[in-house]
Amino acid sequence: MNIQKFTQKSIEAVNRCEKVAMDYGNQEIEQEHLLYALMTIDDSLIARLVEKMGIDTASFLNRIEQALSKRTKVQGGNPYIGSDLNKALLSAEDEARALGDEYVSVEHLFMAVIKKPNREVKEILREFGIDRNRFLQVLSEVRGNRNVTTDNPEATYDTLSKYGTELVEKARRQKLDPVIGRDTEIRNVIRILSRKTKNNPVLIGEPGVGKTAVVEALAQRIASGDVPTALKDKKIFSLDMGALVAGAKYRGEFEERLKAVLEDVKGSDGEIILFIDELHLIVGAGKTDGAMDAGNMLKPMLARGELHCIGATTLNEYRQYIEKDAALERRFQPVMVDEPTVEDTISILRGLKERYEVYHGVKIMDSALVSAAVLSNRYISDRFLPDKAIDLVDEACALIKTEMDSMPAELDELNRKIMQMQIEEAALKKEDDSLSKERLANLQKELAELQEEFDLRKTQWSNEKEAVDKLAAMREQIDTINSEIAIAQRDGDYEKAGELQYGKLPALKKELEEAEALVREKESDTTLVHERVSDEEIAGIISRWTGIPVNKLTESERNKTLHLPDELHQRVIGQDDAVVKVSEAIMRSKAGIKDPTKPIGSFLFLGPTGVGKTELAKSLAQALFDDENNMVRIDMSEYMEKYSVSRLIGAPPGYVGYDEGGQLTEAVRRKPYAVVLFDEVEKAHPDVFNILLQVLDDGRITDSQGRTVDFKNTILIMTSNIGAQYLLDGIRDDGTISEEAEKETMEDLRAHFRPEFLNRLDEIIMFKPLTKDNIGGIVDLVIADLNKRLADREITVRLTDTAKDYVIDNAYDPIYGARPLKRYIQKYVETLSAKLILEDQVQPHDAIEFDVESGELTARAVRDRR
Repeated sequence: MNIQKFTQKSIEAVNRCEKVAMDYGNQEIEQEHLLYALMTIDDSLIARLVEKMGIDTASFLNRIEQALSKRTKVQGGNPYIGSDLNKALLSAEDEARALGDEYVSVEHLFMAVIKKPNREVKEILREFGIDRNRFLQVLSEVRGNRNVTTDNPEATYDTLSKYGTELVEKARRQKLDPVIGRDTEIRNVIRILSRKTKNNPVLIGEPGVGKTAVVEALAQRIASGDVPTALKDKKIFSLDMGALVAGAKYRGEFEERLKAVLEDVKGSDGEIILFIDELHLIVGAGKTDGAMDAGNMLKPMLARGELHCIGATTLNEYRQYIEKDAALERRFQPVMVDEPTVEDTISILRGLKERYEVYHGVKIMDSALVSAAVLSNRYISDRFLPDKAIDLVDEACALIKTEMDSMPAELDELNRKIMQMQIEEAALKKEDDSLSKERLANLQKELAELQEEFDLRKTQWSNEKEAVDKLAAMREQIDTINSEIAIAQRDGDYEKAGELQYGKLPALKKELEEAEALVREKESDTTLVHERVSDEEIAGIISRWTGIPVNKLTESERNKTLHLPDELHQRVIGQDDAVVKVSEAIMRSKAGIKDPTKPIGSFLFLGPTGVGKTELAKSLAQALFDDENNMVRIDMSEYMEKYSVSRLIGAPPGYVGYDEGGQLTEAVRRKPYAVVLFDEVEKAHPDVFNILLQVLDDGRITDSQGRTVDFKNTILIMTSNIGAQYLLDGIRDDGTISEEAEKETMEDLRAHFRPEFLNRLDEIIMFKPLTKDNIGGIVDLVIADLNKRLADREITVRLTDTAKDYVIDNAYDPIYGARPLKRYIQKYVETLSAKLILEDQVQPHDAIEFDVESGELTARAVRDRR
């Protein structure tokens, strides 16, 4: 016996025999051990062949284990090979020679055992009806006419079923989702496949547009016979490149597997069409020093027309990998797969609706499908239809399904309350004072009422869930019958198809309609189980994915939007015109009548320093998102140099920081619904405004990596001090700005910014310099902010009218606005308050009252009477 002539798997099986013998306490290694090892080694060919013979492998293994258990058990001693096994091993070499093979493989070992079995093995083979002829028959199906010429031939056996999936067979068994539309692309693919030369189509399109679905549709047409004669009875094998590469440890192993796949396709005489999804992966796959890659192995067969192949890849990857290899590219014929329209997507979703209803056990409303297509197209800009719309529907179904399967929130709340009360009851039972006994009596009464309510609601939930589960089971049954009808019609069993279609199916559909009507009748505000997926769930998921609130406006949100000017007025004093214009833009957006291609609003705030330009942006973020920090703030003084422009959208390829993306684009990509504040915009380099032109006009920008960032749900605010001096000089006694001052400011503005930039802004808002009357309101705001910070100490700060007037007189500066006031309050009011707190003169619930004595601001602690 020459072990050098054994394949890797044969050596593994022979070595395993010793371990099996030790596990069963046998000293003599016999044919039963070899049989067990052949069946249990990794990726066992013998197990596959036994299964192909129609034998249950678990039963076969179980019978071998019984035989092993009967063998003599010996403690200690070295294991040795028995005479029967030795005969079989020597016979295996003869079997290999007889088949013209160079190496002894696992099939030769099994055939040797069949040829020279011992008594026990002979009995096992007889029981399961395994003989030489039957084994050779299934072996030839798997092995074909190949000879064993390497020490790893199993990798080349039955390669198509091992490394691919037969799509036409899946279509016949109704395992593929229906494909709606795409008739033009399918016809193009059929036309190219029918050509004499260059009959290899490659489907090119963006990720998620349905390239694989086109091939699945072709498989369904072949299954139903709806193809030209040249394509009838063809098989489409989808090649799994991952499985092909996985586990190829040794050099040349991957090429060996791929060559075996190609030989199988070649040997089918054009009956097999190979489908390579992600075609670009074959370029460079398996390439090592001096070895050719998979792409080069395909070329000769493609050129000679021996290989029928369909590829699918994205536009970028086709350009990057396939186009570079001109010899490979010319052997493929491109078929462009464009993104479907919203209307087409709705049709696709309607076609898939039943499959998702059956899988999740829910009812999908048509409004949910329309919303999924429309909203995903509007709000999810970095993905493609129909994939993003299908994902939305799938997640909405999963959401309803999980809600149906888990205990409703109100029931869960009741249950927790009962548990808390039971713990309290147990504690009170240990007490013997009258107060505890009285509390215990009240508690037990309350607990009994709650328990009764919980039991009632739980029974209601169980009944509702049972009814909904029954609907899901009926839908599943209808789906199974539809599949059976399709299979019967294809197989020509029209009697069975007619019986199902006109007998069973209508009765089941009628039963389902009645059950659905009954469930709808019982629905009310108190219903605990909801099985319907509506447009509200779709809107909720969009909001969760993007952070953009697209749900229908609730009453509170409506009121909030209508009262937005009042809320902004509370924080921004003396700028009524600015507040009204900004609020109107938000109202247009919330009502859904803004231009969908532009940002919600784009404003340029002009005015002196400290008049509330940045404060209005902050208060807007607070009003819309409940947090003033929820805004993208870009300090334009950082963009004074020409080269710094690239920081907004990202460095170009080849430069440091290319992978990091831009400060503006990355911030908006992560937070697409935000206030974007460009502070001190006049300090930026003029080239920055070229980038902003596209944002203001189209509501989008393309970053350095070619990704489109959507600005349609942002509010763009730019602040500037241009013309501040004219506004300060031109203020009238009534607080308004003179026309001459406005004119001079606009002239200054036009001198600094180009017309195409100014023309794209929604509003240019001039902020008025603050008057003494305005400053009074700002004092109240600053003190209110200070009290908020002192709230955890339970201390408040108050100013008498005299003190307030004193602060205004000393801190008011029309040139610098509100900032000197804040500094003054910080310097005097906050400092005096801090001293009193540190000297322990102020206790919780006290107030620090400020007054003026002898022309000086004074502070004292008083008991807060409020």
